Amino acid sequence: MLRLLETEGSEALRRADRLFEIIQILRRSKLTRARDLAERLEVSERTIYRDIRDLMASGVPIDGEAGVGYLMREGFDLPPLMFNEQEIEALVLGARIVAAWSDPKLAEAARDVIAKVETVIPERLRKHMAETALLAPEDHFTHPISIDPSALRGAIRTRNRVRFAYSDGADRQTEREVRPLALAFYGPVWLLASWCELRQDFRSFRLDRMKSLAVLEDRFPLERGRMLQDYLKQDAS
Repeated sequence: MLRLLETEGSEALRRADRLFEIIQILRRSKLTRARDLAERLEVSERTIYRDIRDLMASGVPIDGEAGVGYLMREGFDLPPLMFNEQEIEALVLGARIVAAWSDPKLAEAARDVIAKVETVIPERLRKHMAETALLAPEDHFTHPISIDPSALRGAIRTRNRVRFAYSDGADRQTEREVRPLALAFYGPVWLLASWCELRQDFRSFRLDRMKSLAVLEDRFPLERGRMLQDYLKQDAS
């Protein structure tokens, strides 16, 4: 199983994530059809059949066949993740902060991370994880954000330019097209670090002052002097 999860490059990493997710779905379900797995993981049924075949060949106890469905025999578990108490506390607190201060999609992802870790750690640590007394209350002040932060995160990952309307501190309105480089949280404000095509320089924009966000089809290249590491160097100087 470990050999299947070894990765080289983003495509292999995505497959490793998918194999792990297939195992988790089968562990939580009874009989699951390849069609349902394909729809949930947004791949073809052919890909699911190949993944199931590879998992079974690696020793994962999956029963079933194409056209009928698959299920996981009881007793199978992935090797336990090795965390100590402080690492568990850091993980839980970090996930709770993300859930409390980010948008709904990222908050859901944070809760999913905790749920996945809970399934693969020893019982002793699972109990400590549930009882961790480090909280991030959700009833706090935050500046409302009208754009979709998940679309902005996607543009950062794929290096797509974005366009949006922006109001500065003096309520002056401008239209900006930028290369999104990173998101930073300075509670209670989220900032976008970017290369601004209008100013031909690095600029930071508050997400709560952005409106009408559009992710453009145009992807920007990695150019020296306009990348995140250049922004960080300038910001530190």
